[in-house]
Amino acid sequence: MVKQSLRAQALGMSHKAFERLMADEQRAQWVAQAVGRVQRGKKVLDRGQEELMHALQLAAKSDFGKVGKQLSSLKRRTRELEDRLDRLLKSTPSSD
Repeated sequence: MVKQSLRAQALGMSHKAFERLMADEQRAQWVAQAVGRVQRGKKVLDRGQEELMHALQLAAKSDFGKVGKQLSSLKRRTRELEDRLDRLLKSTPSSD
């Protein structure tokens, strides 16, 4: 209960601070430009990091995503094949 109250107070204070910060149109434009520069810088940094990881023959973050998708696909295909095999085994007469 106290935690929620503190969270609500903090959120209210940050909302008021943000409103004051953005009240001035010139300042709001400056903040938007600064955020844009940070985002562009992060993209450049991420791209450089990925190139470096590949140059060092290490897996980059994007590689893990690709491998994860492939693994999920293989798991799904394995389940489908297991189901198909189970159905085939049930439909054939037993040789016992």
